Amino acid sequence: MTRATALAALALATMALAAPRPARAQDKAPKERTTWYFYTVEWGHQDEFLDLFQRNHYPILKAQLGTTIKGIRTFVPQNHGDGRADWTFVVELTFTGREDGPSDAEIAKSLYPDLARFRAEERRRFEILVAHWDVPLNEVDLDARLPSEP
Repeated sequence: MTRATALAALALATMALAAPRPARAQDKAPKERTTWYFYTVEWGHQDEFLDLFQRNHYPILKAQLGTTIKGIRTFVPQNHGDGRADWTFVVELTFTGREDGPSDAEIAKSLYPDLARFRAEERRRFEILVAHWDVPLNEVDLDARLPSEP
């Protein structure tokens, strides 16, 4: 093999490795995603917040079960005296990866005939918050992860 032929073969092999692969069927499937929604509620307003959340936002989330949402879990800390007081309520949503469901506004319109009351109660739910943040999670599969170099 001449040097020119060897270089040409190397170039073709490099291009073949760098060429995008066609997507596999599993790559095209919607990817599940979990997000934690943290809330820090003003001291003394935890019950009010939970009542408003349960009455107004939870039904909207439940209406999306089976389409855009696969699972809903809610948590409160067992103790409140750890010295940090980062959060007082968290919602864990597992999304299906589909985006073809109705919007929150469309669901609210169908669930709540008195939209003015719904909006006022949602405003109140956010008025009694000290903080709110969302944490989309990226799963790390340690069984499939390549071992790191020593």
